[in-house]
Order: sequence, then C-alpha cells, then structure tokens
Amino acid sequence: QTHFLSHFLQAKMSRPVQARRLKGIDKNIWVEFAKLAATYSKVNLGQGFPDFPAPDFLTEALTRALGKENHMLHQYTLPFGHPPLVKVLAQIFEKQLGQDLDPMANVMVTVGAYEALFCCFQAFVDEGDEVIVIEPFFDCYESMVKMAGGTPVFVPLRPNPPKDGKLMSSADWQLDPAELASKFSKRTKAIVLNSPNNPLGKVFSREELGLIAELCVKHDVLCISDEVYEWLVYDGKQHIRIASLQGMWDRTVIIGSAGKTFSATGWKVGWVVGPNRLLQHLRTVHQNSVYACATIAQEAVAQGFQRELMLYGKPESYFVQLPKELQQKRDWLVQSLDGVGMKPIIPEGTYFLVADISQFKSDVPDDHNSDEPYDYRFAKWMVKNKGLAAIPLSAFYSEAHKNNYTNFIRFCFAKEKATLKAANDILQKWKQEKTSS
Repeated sequence: QTHFLSHFLQAKMSRPVQARRLKGIDKNIWVEFAKLAATYSKVNLGQGFPDFPAPDFLTEALTRALGKENHMLHQYTLPFGHPPLVKVLAQIFEKQLGQDLDPMANVMVTVGAYEALFCCFQAFVDEGDEVIVIEPFFDCYESMVKMAGGTPVFVPLRPNPPKDGKLMSSADWQLDPAELASKFSKRTKAIVLNSPNNPLGKVFSREELGLIAELCVKHDVLCISDEVYEWLVYDGKQHIRIASLQGMWDRTVIIGSAGKTFSATGWKVGWVVGPNRLLQHLRTVHQNSVYACATIAQEAVAQGFQRELMLYGKPESYFVQLPKELQQKRDWLVQSLDGVGMKPIIPEGTYFLVADISQFKSDVPDDHNSDEPYDYRFAKWMVKNKGLAAIPLSAFYSEAHKNNYTNFIRFCFAKEKATLKAANDILQKWKQEKTSS
C-alpha cells in the first residue's frame, strides 16, 4: 500500500494539457515589455495608459457610488449592462449614428473593449472562417481570431512618404484598393477595422471607409469596428463611424472603452453597440464567460456620460478638452523626437505616435544570430541602457510581414508634461553623446 501511495504521489500527467487553439499564441508583447519597463525604465512611454488623473467629475461619481446612499450598487447589476449606463450610451450613439437605439437590445457592457473583442470573435468566427485584419494592428486581433478557430488574412497600410521632405503623417499610410479587394472571398466572415488606429494614429477617411463598406456589402461580410479612440482625434479631423454608411448598420459591431474615453484604463468598462441580430450572439458568449461587469464602475461611467450628454459639443465638454490637451502633448513629443533625428509620423488621433529610428541604428548593433526583429532589440536596448520605454512597431504585424517594418518604434504621449519633459531630456542627452563620440 505504501509503495502504491508513493507511486501515486509521483505520477505525473503524460497527456498534453494545452488546448490546440492556444498553440503559438502564448507569448504576449505587453507582458514582456511591462516587465522590462518596471525593471529598467525611468520614463515609460510604452503601454497605452495615461499617467495623469481621471477627471474629477468621474472620480467624484465613483465616490458617490461607494457611499451608503444606494447599497445595492455593491451587488450584481443586469448581466448585459447597468441600466443607467446602457441608457445613456444609447442616447449618445443615437446622436452619432442618426439611428433609434434600444438600450437593452443595441448596447452591451463588457469588461473593457478587450472582452468586447473576445465576444465578437467567439460569437462570429467558426473553424475555417477568414477574418481580414489591416496591418499594423492591435496584437490581440490575430490571437483571438486563431483562438476561435479562424484564419487571419492580413492586408497592409502602405506608407507613401511626402516628396517635399515634410514629416510623414498617419494619413500617408493607405490601403491599396485592389489589394484589399483581393483579400475578400467566400470564406471571409468579417473584417476588423480600427479607426483611429493603434499604433499609427491613422483616422480613416470617408473615402477609405466607403471602400471597406462597399466590399463588406458586396461579399456579405461583418465589420468589427474597434473605435476606442473615437473622441481622440486631432487637427479638426472627424471620426466617421462606418456603421453610419449605407448598408453597414446591419453588419457592424462598434466597440468602445470608458478607459480611453475618460482616461481611466484600470476601470475596465467597455461596450458594444450594434443591431440586436448581432448582439444576441455576443450576449451568449458574455453570459457564459464574464456574466456581469462591476456595478459601481458602470454607475460612475454612466454619470460621466450623463454629464457629457448635457455638455455635448460645448467647449467645457471633456470630449472637447481632452483631445485639445493631447494634441498639444503630441506636438510637443513630435518636436522633441524630430529635434534629435527620430523621425515621427504625425498621428491624426489616439494616444500614440510611431517614429523612425534609422538614424539611431548605429547605437544598437545588428545581431545576425538573433531571430528577433531589429526594432525589438532596439526597444529592449533603449529601456535597459537609456531608461526610456517604447514598443517595437513590428509587434503590430503578422509573422510574415514583421521584418518589413523594423525601423520604427511606438511612443505613447498620453502622459503628464513632466513625463514628456523627462523623455525629452533622455533623448537630448543621447543625441549629445552621439554627436561627441
């Protein structure tokens, strides 16, 4: 019996435990670079979160929700969204889309935009389905498509630098209409659109969206529209919702985020807006995974939106003030990078700008024995040796295309002025060292 027991205690499982759908998607750029930044960085312009406070009206709403006035806010709310939040989201989106919305049928609240994306891929993508992904893309699109059993099909935005020596803009990165059309087939189930786009900051024009819409209608394809940076658009540009174009409401799911809208990424409140015929399937995934989201956070976000609804379009609206502030920060970082010779691509929206590091390559020697793309090694060297954290652009490309875009890194400018000044100091010192050596 003793012999049997010791054998039993030592017995290890020999059968594979990992589900096949997880194969090859276990690595995550954010886990790796968050660890590097925490260990080495003096200034973190890597991950996309602000280091300035969320607005007072939002934190005050949370404090009120925590009070004793309504103790039921500490309990579950409705699984598909806290009634005050879905109601006000429906009102905001009715203004944006010119469409009557039923809060209970056309809106669902999720654990951040991340869960909203997960619900979309799980609800719509079957084994063998193809999903078109525009490169560069937020990295989880590829992993989530694969986890659902689908095949991602990539189509790149191609840079078209201005001839006059001006700095490139994110608008200079464009889809080739014929190349895009060639990616649609009878196997195409959906296309993922991210406008404003992370990492480039590109805001797709009405003409570009019209091209995508035409192909979706022609091939009867869904559109998963990730619009988390919807309010963060600069230089008087306009964010156009593809769901508002002809034939698109019925086939589009819009994804949004309170984290990006109200500078509170840790609250993890997101949502989907779309026709009930699509949202009913997302609800099935949501109720069998997360079931319900944090009530108190939803209550505070609802109050934030109620305030914004009253101030809609007025100068004191947070949705007017925040992009103004961020545009100044963007311009400051553009100037700072351009001044040291890291050529920035001026973003039309988002928290991010991408910069060309070609002039700094001499500092980080090429390693022909490494299978890591050059920008990965550059970003790792920069955080370890200069204390400045950024993200390599090739992380936003598929394996097949990674090595075509290894001269760029992505910076986040949604930071305090002091943080951006500290980054500038590092860059200036680095430039002086290069000049004197």
